[in-house]
Amino acid sequence: MGCVYGKCCSRFRRSSGGDNKEELGVYPGQNSHILANMLLEIVNVPSHNFRLEYSVLTQRGHYPDTPGKENQDSYCIRTNIQGNPDAHFFGVFDGHGQFGTECSNFVKDRLVDILSNDAALLDDPVNAYSAAFLATNDELHNSDIDDSMSGTTAITALVIGDKLYVANVGDSRAVLAVKEGNRVLAQDLSCDQTPFRADECERVKLCGARVLSVDQVEGLKDPGIQSWGDEETEGGDPPRLWVQDGMYPGTAFTRSVGDRMAEKIGVVADPEVSMEQLTAKHPFFVVASDGVFEFLPSQTVVDMVTKYADPRDACSAIASESYKLWLEHENRTDDITIIIVQIKDLSNVDRNEAVKPILKTYHIIPTSQQSANMLYSQSCIHRGAYRMGIFAVWRLVTVFRFRINYTLLYGLISSDDSVFNLFEEMTIHSLSMPMYS
Repeated sequence: MGCVYGKCCSRFRRSSGGDNKEELGVYPGQNSHILANMLLEIVNVPSHNFRLEYSVLTQRGHYPDTPGKENQDSYCIRTNIQGNPDAHFFGVFDGHGQFGTECSNFVKDRLVDILSNDAALLDDPVNAYSAAFLATNDELHNSDIDDSMSGTTAITALVIGDKLYVANVGDSRAVLAVKEGNRVLAQDLSCDQTPFRADECERVKLCGARVLSVDQVEGLKDPGIQSWGDEETEGGDPPRLWVQDGMYPGTAFTRSVGDRMAEKIGVVADPEVSMEQLTAKHPFFVVASDGVFEFLPSQTVVDMVTKYADPRDACSAIASESYKLWLEHENRTDDITIIIVQIKDLSNVDRNEAVKPILKTYHIIPTSQQSANMLYSQSCIHRGAYRMGIFAVWRLVTVFRFRINYTLLYGLISSDDSVFNLFEEMTIHSLSMPMYS
């Protein structure tokens, strides 16, 4: 994932993921570099009479220059949240920096604990999610871990009955499989938060960040050219965040937990939260670090999972393919962590076959002239976008000293782009003073 300058900002695309406290073992029949708990776990969701079958794999990256480097990825799976058999949590945390392992392990433990202790979680999961990320970030800052130049991304999924809530900071990813006729399509449930996104790039610039590639910072390319191509086709030198008068922190992401120095230039721990209603059209979902998605598109990952009845086999196949592709492109690999959750025997059907979800996000940007500038971003739905849907979300957003509660209700979006009936209702309950005067 996005690294901290001075650690791995050479010609590598990104840095690595992290360590897990679990016992690790080699999956039979696979290469010895793949380490994982390859158990098939099953948990029921009794309110809707279906079950989840899941497996997880975590694999340390290959680092020829630092052969003793730890796996900085970690993961957390906790079932029966608050004693509720319908509530189950899945998370992947990709650490970075000198103390990335400590950061990812701290966050994977504390985030789910804070969520579990929130009495409002089951009634208001989106708000609880946002508050938990911010509280975890504060706790990490106040811990004994030096997170000044270290931190972690976090991609998490929370199943509550037939609802799937996804919260993300950073560039790991969650993907939902959707049956469409004879095909199984990939639907991204998160949107990578990097300077490739125009809204995120603008936000951090307004907070004082310079956005430049390593070649631009080192004077090898014109820093005035603010065009880096597409994230999926970019050639190994992505845009990064730098302070105005220094060669740090060099993060290739715009949101994370930790990274205290990077917070000064707009890197925040506010998650983007989405919600999906699970139906019989959803056979599985995937939560994984960017060690998987660096060279594998979401659709390819879904295609590979579809081939295997057992998620353990799918985990191994995806990790092996990711590892191979890393070594074809570079002389090292990132850490790789993947959770595959199969959705079994969910018999409910769409109430309206024509209605599908569309994910939207509002972003808050502080400026010196106004309290906040709402930037609207229709994101996260791409590569064969779904154009019809109803989506409602309640969210607590905190950006620096801004704290805004708002309700968004989206009406039907026609599949015919010429018909676009969008109804929005926004209620701002509280707005603090801007951080700039």
